Amino acid sequence: MECAIEIAAEPKWVWELVSDISTSARHSPELQEVEWLDGADAPVVGARFAGRNRNEHIGEWRTVSRIVEVTPPHTFQWEVVYDRPESSEALAIWTYTLEPLADGAGTRVQHGMRFGPGRSPLQEFVEKNPEKEEQLVDGRLALLRAGIEATLAGVKAEAEA
Repeated sequence: MECAIEIAAEPKWVWELVSDISTSARHSPELQEVEWLDGADAPVVGARFAGRNRNEHIGEWRTVSRIVEVTPPHTFQWEVVYDRPESSEALAIWTYTLEPLADGAGTRVQHGMRFGPGRSPLQEFVEKNPEKEEQLVDGRLALLRAGIEATLAGVKAEAEA
């Protein structure tokens, strides 16, 4: 799932926002706070960070993510993983992709996520409640889309301020 927005700001400035892990926490309705792990303090491949998430349907949970691509000012990508050495497969992959607008007046930002290849808690919940699969998946995707759109709107507001 991906959403896009056009921002009236240079890619370099927009990049500074989207590659700052605290930006998403400022604007996402679900991601409440983030912190670097293992002494990391900047977005580099391999760096890990934790996030505290909350929503009214699921409750509160913690995630651990590792950065897998940093290509300024174009792509910033991280994987959500279990915080256990034996479970290193990504549960979800999140990406920001930036490209300058043709007229040079701004930046087109795509932000999205995809599940897997690791088994997510959603998959486990669906397996326990197969009769509710469509409702569960559609509901989670709607929440994710709303969160992505809110985050992009916040990035736009900050970049254009």
